[in-house]
Amino acid sequence: MAQADFKFLIWIGLLSCFVVCGSAQQGGSNCIKANAKSCADCIQAGPNCGWCKNATFLQEGESTSAQCDDLEVLKTKGCPPDEIENPRGSQAMPKNKEVTNRVKGAAENLKPEDITQIQPQQVQLKLRIGEPQTFSLKFKRAEDYPIDLYYLMDLSYSMKDDLENVKSLGTSLMSKMKNITSDFRIGFGSFVEKTVMPYISTTPAKLKNPCTVDLNCTSPFSYRNVLNFTSDGNLFNQLVGDQQISGNLDSPEGGFDAIMQVAVCGSKLGWRNVTRLLVFSTDAGFHFAGDGKLGGIVLPNDGRCHLDNNMYTMSHYYDYPSIAHLVQKLSDNNIQIIFAVTQEFQPVYKELKNLIPKSAVGTLSSNSSNVIQLIIDAYNSLSSEVILENNKLPKEVTIEYKSFCKNGVNGTGDEGRKCSNISIGDEVSFEIKVTANQCPEKGQGETIKIKPLGFTEEVEINLEFICECECHKDGIPDSPICFFGNGTFECGACRCKPGRIGKLCECSMDEVNSEDMSGTCRPANSSEICSNNGECICGQCVCRKRENANEIYSGRFCECDNFNCDRSDGLICGGHGECKCRECECAENYTGSACDCYMDTTPCVAGNGQICNGRGICKCGVCNCTDPKFTGPTCELCPTCPGVCAEHKDCVQCKAFNRGGKKDTCEEECSHFSLIPVDHREKLPQPGQYKAQSHCKEKDIDDCWFYFTYSVDSNNNAIVHVVKTPECPTGPDIIPIVAGVVAGIVLIGLALLLIWKLLMIIHDRREFAKFEKEKMNAKWDTGENPIYKSAVTTVVNPKYEGK
Repeated sequence: MAQADFKFLIWIGLLSCFVVCGSAQQGGSNCIKANAKSCADCIQAGPNCGWCKNATFLQEGESTSAQCDDLEVLKTKGCPPDEIENPRGSQAMPKNKEVTNRVKGAAENLKPEDITQIQPQQVQLKLRIGEPQTFSLKFKRAEDYPIDLYYLMDLSYSMKDDLENVKSLGTSLMSKMKNITSDFRIGFGSFVEKTVMPYISTTPAKLKNPCTVDLNCTSPFSYRNVLNFTSDGNLFNQLVGDQQISGNLDSPEGGFDAIMQVAVCGSKLGWRNVTRLLVFSTDAGFHFAGDGKLGGIVLPNDGRCHLDNNMYTMSHYYDYPSIAHLVQKLSDNNIQIIFAVTQEFQPVYKELKNLIPKSAVGTLSSNSSNVIQLIIDAYNSLSSEVILENNKLPKEVTIEYKSFCKNGVNGTGDEGRKCSNISIGDEVSFEIKVTANQCPEKGQGETIKIKPLGFTEEVEINLEFICECECHKDGIPDSPICFFGNGTFECGACRCKPGRIGKLCECSMDEVNSEDMSGTCRPANSSEICSNNGECICGQCVCRKRENANEIYSGRFCECDNFNCDRSDGLICGGHGECKCRECECAENYTGSACDCYMDTTPCVAGNGQICNGRGICKCGVCNCTDPKFTGPTCELCPTCPGVCAEHKDCVQCKAFNRGGKKDTCEEECSHFSLIPVDHREKLPQPGQYKAQSHCKEKDIDDCWFYFTYSVDSNNNAIVHVVKTPECPTGPDIIPIVAGVVAGIVLIGLALLLIWKLLMIIHDRREFAKFEKEKMNAKWDTGENPIYKSAVTTVVNPKYEGK
């Protein structure tokens, strides 16, 4: 039992060692493979890599890169925890103003810049390569948030009836928007087309009046800003009422030019840092980048403001903007666009909406009578969704989003950037994970900005990269330790100057391959450099690394390793020692070349307390029996010895039943044990009640079986328990035997008669069938008697004609 428990503990220990060593190998392998020459290289190899700055840590033959390894492996190798460089990332929030809990009507004097809808506003992250930093971003839609709305209208001739309804839009829209916000401003602009052929007619008469003679239209133009943002609805109605319809030749309009100018001319139009809405109203399609070639315009749109006296003056010079260009400028200026278009062009603008984030499409009636409700519905749709975007990331950084929206809806990946169905006053949060994959070339910091699309507020994330260890600050430039100042001694190792190599920068690159230096890397009487297990650098062996980070070459000539020792049960040093320079250093109580000899004698103790039952020698925890008759783990088995049962059979028989070979000498020869009779076999002692107990079954001279047990009590007194009544075989019952024999004979006779009768019937039927067949096939001879003459004579009358 003790032996089994001990083996169980050994296997548990080995299993634990495999798990720990396996995990250490997996983590440490990346650190070792990095081949770090300095602490900075090490901490950039992975978040689990540490650098031992203890100058005495390295063994002979180990390279400087061995100072970089998994944290647990470094501790296992003997590096003090306070000597391990392992800087970690951190985060701080210099600006973390709470989101505004604003109620309409109670905070009219609160300026737009004082309203906070996103938290935090500024984050500082210190990033270690491969170690992500995660922080939470909170967004809450503020009630009564100011709105600027710019109405951009197509004034081509087909929109003539729409203009009449828009003339009263100002006051009506003001009245409706009061239900949403108390701070609302509106602006107005119009567009037609580029003022070159083939988009418009360039004849002098058509340039003055592009419509028919009986209609008074204004000259064509590309884009005109009619009204800067104002809160005066009557002024909007007045100026819009003064507008006139114009005309052009082709069906698509030049609306993209107008959208670009509205987006980038914010200072001239008066956009505020509030919710910005652009309503684009038209009943036609649009020109986009490349269409300008039809008019000889090949320069790409420059995305800049070109308003002079509220007119776009460079339409004949720059091409239409591309959709991607518009998306960028709308996003940069936090403008949400609403396409108010007729039913005919709904499919086109819905496809365009899919390309422009935070945009909406509404169906405009034929005369724009429903434009107010369209604007309100589109605003509610846009403001109910928040989508986070970030500026262009540095190549060294990746970012991941996870959203926590209303009603327990969570999202990851692209869905992690947004939340939908948000009402005013609702609060949602996002988990943002930032990871650095490498250090910047110049080590400078970077800045990332994250903002909700269509909102002016943003989160500024300042990134600082951990690319050097703390001990780097304490480095000694031109240290004498590094071969007369050929390197900086920092973090327990030399960082060599360019052109110098070696653990102590003792060699120049020109000296590396010289014959004199390689000679010091060979053992005496050997031609192998570094025992073929390393490289000779600067006259010193730098041992090769193996794929398994736990397997190490060491020694002056890399002649030692910790994995080529003798094995037992498939384990190096049997799992009971440590392999040092190809020899096992065994743990306590173990010896042998593979530490497979267990010196403890506990497994050799026999049941009687003697080592190997007094009949052998305990060696390595195993009994070697000296008496050839005895075998077994503790030399207690003797197959050729007379058994206990046979030895005491006659004495038990004479004392219990007064019979047997020792019946006459029973008193003299059988007094060495006490006899206890029992009624039946179940009453005999069971295993474990006595030590050295044997169960016996023997046969006497009458072929009767008797059962007994021979055991020794705690005082070493022999005790025999015997069943009172032997089991004797009973005599045969004659009558059933005779009756059975007679019945068998009769049955066999009847069976034979039946078989004979059956065979005779079959034979008779076959003979009869044969007779019948021959009878049918018989043919009798019918030949005539040669002397027989018939009594009838037939005479034919030759004259008879048959009449």
